[in-house]
Amino acid sequence: MVRIFTAKGWSFERKLYASTSREGNKAMNLNSFIGLMGHSLKRVETSDGVILRDVREGESPDFVMRNSEYVLTLDADSMLLRDYCLRLVYQMEQPGNERVAVIQTPYSSYRGAPTRIERIAAATTDIQHMLHQGMTYYDATFWVGANAVIRKAALDDICVVSTEGTRTVKTYIQDRTVIEDTESSIDLGYFGWHLVNYPERLSYSATPPDFGSLVVQRRRWANGGLLIIGKFFRIVHARHQQGNDVKLGEWALRVNYMASIAWSSFGLMFLLAYPFDQRLLSPWVVLASLPYFATMSSDLKRNGYKRSDIFRIYGFNIVLLTVNLSGTLKSIQQGMTNTKIPFARTPKVNNRTASPALYVTMPWVIIIYSCMVFYADTLSHNWGNAVFAGFNAIVTFWALAAYIGIWHSVQDMVVGLVRWFFVPIKEPQQEAARKKASWRDALYFGDRQMIYESRPL
Repeated sequence: MVRIFTAKGWSFERKLYASTSREGNKAMNLNSFIGLMGHSLKRVETSDGVILRDVREGESPDFVMRNSEYVLTLDADSMLLRDYCLRLVYQMEQPGNERVAVIQTPYSSYRGAPTRIERIAAATTDIQHMLHQGMTYYDATFWVGANAVIRKAALDDICVVSTEGTRTVKTYIQDRTVIEDTESSIDLGYFGWHLVNYPERLSYSATPPDFGSLVVQRRRWANGGLLIIGKFFRIVHARHQQGNDVKLGEWALRVNYMASIAWSSFGLMFLLAYPFDQRLLSPWVVLASLPYFATMSSDLKRNGYKRSDIFRIYGFNIVLLTVNLSGTLKSIQQGMTNTKIPFARTPKVNNRTASPALYVTMPWVIIIYSCMVFYADTLSHNWGNAVFAGFNAIVTFWALAAYIGIWHSVQDMVVGLVRWFFVPIKEPQQEAARKKASWRDALYFGDRQMIYESRPL
């Protein structure tokens, strides 16, 4: 028992040191640590704060960052089975896998979720586990970020050295978007590296327990794909000039992975809003969608869910429509302004996370609009569109009640409305800087007034 539960641990916090990047995102946490691997470091006090530098001859290091052939990354809300590293590193060491840069098992959800929204969100992620196996077959795997074993030599190939003021920053994983793992997958493909999904469930991750925290997660997932797709097209052109063409299967799967949230969100909005007549909404159009729903229901059944969950997922996607559109529009804004956005972590709280008013108001708008369309089309005997609008109204109302809650949605709308009447007072930047400096001085040097009073005359 002592041997099992005894372990040596060590942590590294980059923002304690003035010589590491100040960017507020997860990518720079990884970059700062990976950039120091293989170095013996000395902590030095300077006027700017504590910096890290390589030890000089005759100096003893404060700590040694050991180098390794592989790097294991793991999110804070994820867990690995005990043989995760053993099996994945063994696979990397097999002949023929010398150019495999990343091997992973896309995380699965914990069984027995207590809320409906956790269960349906878990179903969508469990299906992704199967989809990623097919992407590996076509060499179109994407690093999904929650956990992975990465070859250090591959990271060295995609490393970019830049400066932030007086700091020299090594960037292995780009932080242009908040889905930094997706962009890194494209970079690795340019240098001839491959990514692999191991066909076992060896990692598990928590699912957001309420709609408010789910909004933060899914808005982050919806952001950045459109920015990365342009880079992918440039890499496709570069690989063509090198004589290493991207195959059609890889091209189609990668484009779908990066852009599907954008076009599916705009397409769903169009289907909900456009007044179809009998000629446009023919039975053949409806039948064209059956293979997709049949395949999804089969995947749900294989993952231990019900086939009827496809209707619950449909309502789930309608409720999240505004969230996905928000992330897509944010990507377009980033592309036009060439700016970064801060990394928003999924809230971990015991009680409910409040949702922005817009995201709980729009499901009500969709319900009311669908009811109006149903009534108008019934009067005009446009039965095809009437049935479609009525179905959307019922499914959306059920999803609103099950995933958000009627009373919770009213609360969030009222809170959002009240906040519009209160404008926060921003203090001048010089005053804010002065207060920040005084707190820093008090923390590092103590209260000068107390020091002066305690000195003997």
